[in-house]
Amino acid sequence: MRKLKYSHQREAIKSFLTENLHPTADEVYVGVRESFPNVSLGTVYRNLNQLSENGEIQKLTFPEGPDRFDYNTAPHYHFICRSCGRVYDLKFRDVKLEPDDTAEALPGRVEDYSIICYGTCSGCIEKEEKKGA
Repeated sequence: MRKLKYSHQREAIKSFLTENLHPTADEVYVGVRESFPNVSLGTVYRNLNQLSENGEIQKLTFPEGPDRFDYNTAPHYHFICRSCGRVYDLKFRDVKLEPDDTAEALPGRVEDYSIICYGTCSGCIEKEEKKGA
């Protein structure tokens, strides 16, 4: 991890991430432009990638949709609503992938993993129920 030179724009990006759960780069760009109207989309992408590579934020890549960014760098899991696309943090207590669990199933060593659950969030379920009533 290398020390990044201080930047007001980078700090604004980090601040935006602390207040907004799992935004896309475009959403970060729109939010940061409120404080820095001249910031470019390229600057936002470059800073998000630098912060991610430096371990200061997480870059979340999902099979569907754009990458999202997370200020929470602690290991945790995600739930994606198939209806609205919102991404939620999940907190499972005892989900651990130990090397012994995979020794027979995989031809090598597990170095990283992620758990993504898909479904419908409670807000979308509520809307569906009101619509059907």
